[in-house]
Amino acid sequence: MKHIIVGTAGHIDHGKTTLIRALTGRSTDRLAEEKERGISIELGFTYFDLPSGKRAGIVDVPGHERFIKNMLAGVMGMDIVLLVVAADEGVMPQTSEHLAILDILGIDKGFVVLTKSDLVEEEWLELVKEDVRENMEGTFLENAPIIPVSSTKGTGMKEVTKLIDEIALEIE
Repeated sequence: MKHIIVGTAGHIDHGKTTLIRALTGRSTDRLAEEKERGISIELGFTYFDLPSGKRAGIVDVPGHERFIKNMLAGVMGMDIVLLVVAADEGVMPQTSEHLAILDILGIDKGFVVLTKSDLVEEEWLELVKEDVRENMEGTFLENAPIIPVSSTKGTGMKEVTKLIDEIALEIE
């Protein structure tokens, strides 16, 4: 079985860990403090098998600015990144910081996942998509797909899995 490494990136509390739980059925938060505070502090790891038969190892990175060193450790070796942006907040400081780090480190495959899309009206969602597109200009995600999801309701998960699988097949 061939393996790829998929990682998350994005602002604190934008739903990175919840997205991974929706994709894999497993939580990557292990520490009691992470569970109590509802934020990732350490890197989280899990995996899931793609329709093509490849196994996707998952690295869930913390979004808080105080844990940027942990984020840096997590992005090394990523084949694909899921830049997570919460639809109810849009692009935030750590979104931009994580994107800059990914660019500097030469990560060049990935897409944007708009989490919490079930919490906003369609008109707002379109405004957030446009904001994301503008913020991705000049980066490796400039022409990347933007997939709206609801990690709690499961909507959009098939599309995310399919896109990860398509990119994974290109990596061969």
